[in-house]
Amino acid sequence: MTSTLTISALTKTFAGEKALDAVSLTVEPGMRVALLGHNGAGKSTMMKIILGLIPYDSGEVMVCGAAPGSAAARGQVAYLPENVAFHPALTGQEQIAQYLSLRGESPKLALGLLDRVGLHQAATRRIGTYSKGMRQRVGLAQALIGKPRLLVLDEPTSGLDPVSRRDFYALLDGLAAEGASILLSSHALTEVEARTDRIVILSGGRMVASGTLADLRRMAALPVALHVTARNGHATEIERALPGAIRVGAELRLTCPQDEKLATLARITGFGDKIEDVEVVPPSLEDIYSHVSRRDGQ
Repeated sequence: MTSTLTISALTKTFAGEKALDAVSLTVEPGMRVALLGHNGAGKSTMMKIILGLIPYDSGEVMVCGAAPGSAAARGQVAYLPENVAFHPALTGQEQIAQYLSLRGESPKLALGLLDRVGLHQAATRRIGTYSKGMRQRVGLAQALIGKPRLLVLDEPTSGLDPVSRRDFYALLDGLAAEGASILLSSHALTEVEARTDRIVILSGGRMVASGTLADLRRMAALPVALHVTARNGHATEIERALPGAIRVGAELRLTCPQDEKLATLARITGFGDKIEDVEVVPPSLEDIYSHVSRRDGQ
């Protein structure tokens, strides 16, 4: 199966400064990729190159088998910016119908697209009355026109409430299941941690980490936290047997290296019914991102 997006040794320079430095990335059909990095890391530059908005200095970029910005690529790529803007006097249905007409498709499809993003009830209201989150949904409905193979999303959940964010990611899950590839940039690390297949971290224009969350955890080699709850009367005994544990009420908190997790768990479970519960807390994406950023001097 042909990759949706292939980037090889991509380099882009602005005024002598490298915004992207030999970045390589492959996105397969149905893959959800999170693009992370501090402001100025190169995320926006990469997205603009993928969309064909700016040229690049060297390397190779193929978007759905075509050059970025070509008619073949534009017809298969959709983009949702962080801050969308639509005519406030038009209704949601009228706005999407207009974009459908511009794409040579039937305006009658507008209501179905709005329904898919949860705006069926507000379809006949003027966009000027919409909240930011609702306008973001209009933007997503526009992005879905033509069933794109690649969706490029820049901070797509900006302005959405928690329930709307959950629904938004559920929609992305459905699109990915249908074969669409998704590349999204976000600062909401907790969100993307569980809803993406691959995580890419940029820093200073360089790719400093890439892989699944499990891959990144192994790469960072950060300690695992364990929270042990002792049954009444046994906390002191267990605390003495677990050097380095910090006692918080009946709970004991300790950390151990990744490769010692199973051995530590075996020691804990050896206490039998003196233990009420054990919670294993692996490093979060936020922990990994902070570690990588400090390591890279950012």
